[in-house]
Amino acid sequence: VCGLYSWEAVVSTQSTGDEELLTGDESLEDMKKQREEEENFRHLFKDCKFFLGREVPREILALAIRSLGGQVSWSSETGVASTYDETDPEITHQIVDRPSQSHQFLSRCYVQPQWIFDSINQRKLLAVDDYVAGCILPPHLSPFVNKNSYMPPEQVELLGRSNNEEAGEEEPTPTTQLTSEEKKLAIMAMPKKRKALYNKMVYSNKKASSAVNKLKRKRDELDKTKSKKAAIE
Repeated sequence: VCGLYSWEAVVSTQSTGDEELLTGDESLEDMKKQREEEENFRHLFKDCKFFLGREVPREILALAIRSLGGQVSWSSETGVASTYDETDPEITHQIVDRPSQSHQFLSRCYVQPQWIFDSINQRKLLAVDDYVAGCILPPHLSPFVNKNSYMPPEQVELLGRSNNEEAGEEEPTPTTQLTSEEKKLAIMAMPKKRKALYNKMVYSNKKASSAVNKLKRKRDELDKTKSKKAAIE
């Protein structure tokens, strides 16, 4: 009876985060889409022309902007190698870190440096409304997340869980769903090496789930504390 159930079927119940292997036309289409996304990301700032304020970190911003196809310059008074000055009418974004400016050009956006880094992390140009000079910035969110990782509410709102929704819309694969007893029999039938691998996967998944739940509890406690302070004020 044990031979009827493969260890792969059992492992598949644990490794829910693994992507399915695609073959044929579907695989080629997926690779083409991925290449297009990478190419678009490499030119993320190609239509943007930046000017850096004297108070922002010039070196790292210039490197990030130029690496993704953008143009950038700064005042010749703050550093050498500036290529155009603040009065250039083609400037689309001015990066500042002060709440107010002595003068502003209506033809450009004034944003804080975090807009650059958040746009890179999200691999798209974000709306500038939350990053204008003087406003309270949104949380700086990590790009290193997946559908099994903890996501703070701000990241859920930003990403819209688009990847998870797409995964949820996919048709389920016709794999055999094992009962609890069948699963136990399949585990007993595993070779020692495969059983050891399976046990490590189970342990890793439980550990990750525990970490996510812990972060959720901390965030809930933090939100409750903030709500109490706001009510008192």
